[in-house]
Amino acid sequence: SHGLRSRTRDPFGSASYPSTAAMDQTEKAYQKQDAVFIGSKRLLGKKSSKRSMRYWRNVGLSFTTPKEAKEGNFVDKKCPFTGNVSIRGKILKGMVISTKMNRTIIIRRNYLHYIKKFNRFEKRHSNMAAHCSPAFEPKEGDIVTVGQCRPLSKTVRFNVLKVEKNQIFGNPRKVFMLF
Repeated sequence: SHGLRSRTRDPFGSASYPSTAAMDQTEKAYQKQDAVFIGSKRLLGKKSSKRSMRYWRNVGLSFTTPKEAKEGNFVDKKCPFTGNVSIRGKILKGMVISTKMNRTIIIRRNYLHYIKKFNRFEKRHSNMAAHCSPAFEPKEGDIVTVGQCRPLSKTVRFNVLKVEKNQIFGNPRKVFMLF
């Protein structure tokens, strides 16, 4: 065996490591949480606990940490509960209109814009991309609360903190709701 760890090859050719951490291995690179050291020396004769070490934290601002973040097996470095992202700045609400991207959702924020000449309001909207941790599973039409964080990609600057289930009949883009 070459390298530091002994690994076995499965028939499909991907390397599988011994289950030191029970994390979901769905990527080509070995997935592990940065805050958890998995190479600690085990004491001789001591049974290793079945429960794997998991890092999670409270993001503050009275947002509860989801149960899936505490007990799940996903690895997401951009998750505000289990990764290296702090929430600061604006807290916004919007409706989910697309969940097609990997760990990213598009939310629609509706607002009214005043036209002084006609003394009336017009409907307007803006779409924004937000990172969605695997701890949440939002559907189209759900209301999500997002918090501002550092830029996570070219367009993503917000992170999902809470999902409220919402029953929308028809196209969520057509429904105008103010939060």
